[in-house]
Amino acid sequence: MKKVIATNDAPAAIGPYSQAIEANGMIFLSGQLPIDPATGDFPAGGIKEQTYQSFANIKAILAEAGLTTDNIVKTTVLLSDIANFAGMNEVYATQFAGTFPARSAFAVKDLPKGALVEIEVIAVR
Repeated sequence: MKKVIATNDAPAAIGPYSQAIEANGMIFLSGQLPIDPATGDFPAGGIKEQTYQSFANIKAILAEAGLTTDNIVKTTVLLSDIANFAGMNEVYATQFAGTFPARSAFAVKDLPKGALVEIEVIAVR
């Protein structure tokens, strides 16, 4: 059985998908763009600010499920330009206490709405 997880504290889906789905104790978060749910815009600045916002959205969805970043076991980071890796990685490293999850990170041709980063995660209860 699967359960939809949704919160107004993260941006609404911009297409036919859910913010997150829980199934068998695993929570699959859709890729989170760095959209501020209060304004609908990206934060001012560059890759660091956008990475912080993507994580703010991730944390809001996890909180709705009663979880934290400690529950994340896998992340996938999509970058609009691999040159942004170092800035993203600097912020990424501050988002976890203790053990880091497994991760994939790579550059793609484009991201929705011209974002610099998109992050998806898998968490477990």
